[in-house]
Amino acid sequence: MDRLKQLWAAAPVATVILILSVGAAVVFGARATLFWIKRPPVAEREQAVAPWMTPRYVARSWGVPPAVIADAINAPRPPPDGPMSLRQLAEMRGIPTEQIIAETEAAIRDFRQGHRP
Repeated sequence: MDRLKQLWAAAPVATVILILSVGAAVVFGARATLFWIKRPPVAEREQAVAPWMTPRYVARSWGVPPAVIADAINAPRPPPDGPMSLRQLAEMRGIPTEQIIAETEAAIRDFRQGHRP
C-alpha cells in the first residue's frame, strides 16, 4: 500500500493510467482465455459442404490445404471476379452443384486418408 501511495504522490495521472491498463489487461486476458477454452469442438468446425461456401472456406473449415480443394474442383486461380462459391463454380463449369460438392467431399476424404498418422 505504501508503494501505491508513493506512485500516487509522484505521478497521479500515470498511476491512474497504469491501474486502468492493468485492469483492462486482466479483463481482456480472462475473456480470451474463456473463449479459447470454450471454442467449438472440431466436429462443429467441420461444417457440411454447402453450395454457398467458397473453396477456401471449405478448406479452412476442414483443415485441408486450399490447393487440394481447388485442384479437385478445377477452380480457376485466381478467380476471375474474386472469390466464387461452389454454386458459381458449378455454373461456370456447366455441371450440377451436387457434383462439385461430391468432388469437394471426395478431395477432403482422400486428403485425410493420405495424411493419417
